[in-house]
Amino acid sequence: MFKKPIFFLFLISSVILTSCSKYQKLLKSADNEAKYEAAIDFYEKGDYYRALQLFDPLITVYRGTKKAENLYYYYANCYYKQQDYILASYYFKRFVKNFPNSDRAEECVYLSAYCTYLDSPEYNLDQTNTYEAIKELQLFINMYPDSKLIDDCNELMDKLRNKLEIKAFEISKLYYKMGDYKASIFSFENIIKDFPDTQYKEEILFYIVKSYYKYAINSIKSKKKERYSFTVESYKNFLTIFPESDFMREASNIYENALEELNN
Repeated sequence: MFKKPIFFLFLISSVILTSCSKYQKLLKSADNEAKYEAAIDFYEKGDYYRALQLFDPLITVYRGTKKAENLYYYYANCYYKQQDYILASYYFKRFVKNFPNSDRAEECVYLSAYCTYLDSPEYNLDQTNTYEAIKELQLFINMYPDSKLIDDCNELMDKLRNKLEIKAFEISKLYYKMGDYKASIFSFENIIKDFPDTQYKEEILFYIVKSYYKYAINSIKSKKKERYSFTVESYKNFLTIFPESDFMREASNIYENALEELNN
């Protein structure tokens, strides 16, 4: 009853062991042509780890030959397929540097930038990679202005900028919550400058009104008049742009209080 399952299990184990044994022998072999063919075969079958192990020593062996371009291309793609985007980006750049006139150069410049995009972290983390990805995508656009990938690049850049916008907005709100109203005002105003079409514009302008008002309240007597005046001006700006805002009731109360302080 159990003979067939046991037999098939034994057969599968034998095939796996034989396959591993052949692969180990191939790794140690001096037959570079056999390694090259096997590496391509592994790559096409989606076994990128084994392909990478075989491609690795061949990079040096075939440098300067007709096979070099293929090797560099597959090598970079192995890292890409394994989601190691840092190394993938690096080797795509190496490909372009070594083969600038290749038909694959445009693709590799794009993939290098795309890998950096994929490595961009969540908005609440350090955004160094996000800035780098924007820079590389813009470089691609400058290098290949007629590329079919331009729309993709612009879409990716919009997503990255949106991430930076969210981070800037959250930092500005944090300054407000901490009671650092001067930093809050500066930070919110910078968002308007850096992201003129920001989705948070209404809320930002409202926060600026509140920040100026609380900044004035907490100021020394000689600074209060100036800062209440800024509160009034920021309210008028908010009213002009968002007269029907849901925040208008609270903003109007702040405005009236600021006017009363100025009159006193």
